[in-house]
Amino acid sequence: MFWLLALLAYLLGSLSFAIVLSRLSGSPDPRSSGSGNAGATNMLRLAGRKLAILTLLGDLCKGLLPVLLARVAGLDLHAQAWVGICAVLGHLFPLYFRFKGGKGVATAAGMLMGLYFPAALLAIGAWLLTFYLTRTSSLAALIATPLTLPLLAWREPEALLPISVLTVMIVWRHRNNLRDLFAGRERHF
Repeated sequence: MFWLLALLAYLLGSLSFAIVLSRLSGSPDPRSSGSGNAGATNMLRLAGRKLAILTLLGDLCKGLLPVLLARVAGLDLHAQAWVGICAVLGHLFPLYFRFKGGKGVATAAGMLMGLYFPAALLAIGAWLLTFYLTRTSSLAALIATPLTLPLLAWREPEALLPISVLTVMIVWRHRNNLRDLFAGRERHF
């Protein structure tokens, strides 16, 4: 059952709401415009608030749904987390869009909502606060994601390894943003 759910999670994660919505609306392809990222932040820049919100909600749901399905199927929290990571991998490397996807932040947040809601609240709160203070989405993601690790280590230790892997994946996807942050060139809102 695990492998079937992992495959379904990857396939669901491969549905890039940013790309689909940009095509449907006639907006520029987010992979080749703006920041080049197929995610909600770039959609906000390229297509406006409405499509950005729809992208965000779609990305959250594709992280949440596989975890909930894994729970209903009786998988333990550790396995649920790995299923969720498969959805994030689908977002990062979407099968349907030549493996060029987003950075996985919203999909990871949806995954956390299903795994351990307080960790998701912590991450979302940290993201919102950091974004409010800095107006920099990438910095908000880079701060919010690892903040969940101590809480998970304390409350849900069986999810710590998969969420640590998730954190590394998100930081890795933000490596260019890190370079730009250190060079003072990162985009702000």
